[in-house]
Amino acid sequence: MLRGGWCAVIPALGLAITEIFEPRLRGALIRGFVIAAGVLLLLVLAFALLLHQVNPLTAWGLGAAFEVLGDLAILALAWLLFPVVATIVLGFFLDGALDAVERQRYPRLPPPRRSSLGAQLRGGLRLAALGIALNLLALPLYLFLPGINLVLFYGINGWLLGREYFELVAQRRLDEPQSRRFWRAQRPRLLLAGIVIAVLMTLPLVNLVAPFIGALFMLHLFERLRQGAGEFLLTS
Repeated sequence: MLRGGWCAVIPALGLAITEIFEPRLRGALIRGFVIAAGVLLLLVLAFALLLHQVNPLTAWGLGAAFEVLGDLAILALAWLLFPVVATIVLGFFLDGALDAVERQRYPRLPPPRRSSLGAQLRGGLRLAALGIALNLLALPLYLFLPGINLVLFYGINGWLLGREYFELVAQRRLDEPQSRRFWRAQRPRLLLAGIVIAVLMTLPLVNLVAPFIGALFMLHLFERLRQGAGEFLLTS
């Protein structure tokens, strides 16, 4: 099952990049982006409002400095958390795009399994909370360790996004035990895919469509890796 797995990464990414320009995906792409941008803007405004309402240094005459530094920190966190937030929001629009791509590229696949809205919300919120917590804990290292901060950032968010996009795609075809076994067996490749998605999420302009590229990328990678995984998935 593992042979040739590394060779599947680049073709899967290239295929995903070409597909986002196809007209059949344009509507979902625009709707998803507008809503994701709106949610992120609301989060930034909410944090900024809270910061300006609760300013512990006002009595010391340092209120203005605290607010400026706080606003900068909020903008930094918005940039850091954009991959996680955008993925969760766009997850509700990605199923339609995945359906369209599967019908064209993999017509022999049976209809996908459907997860309940509650299950999707639980999984998304769990990973979102973990992503926020890990990035907040690593924030001092991001700020004070040049060079290492990039490795740490892409490592943390690559793992989060690799897991998140894998679950988005895998739940359409595998039950939970199968999904866990597949993740363990293909973890290095799926983590590499997550790091690639994290890099795309931080590139200006590219990050606007990165969630769609990431979902299609993971779909193609998953199907290529799954071709030789049938026997493995039937065993414990």
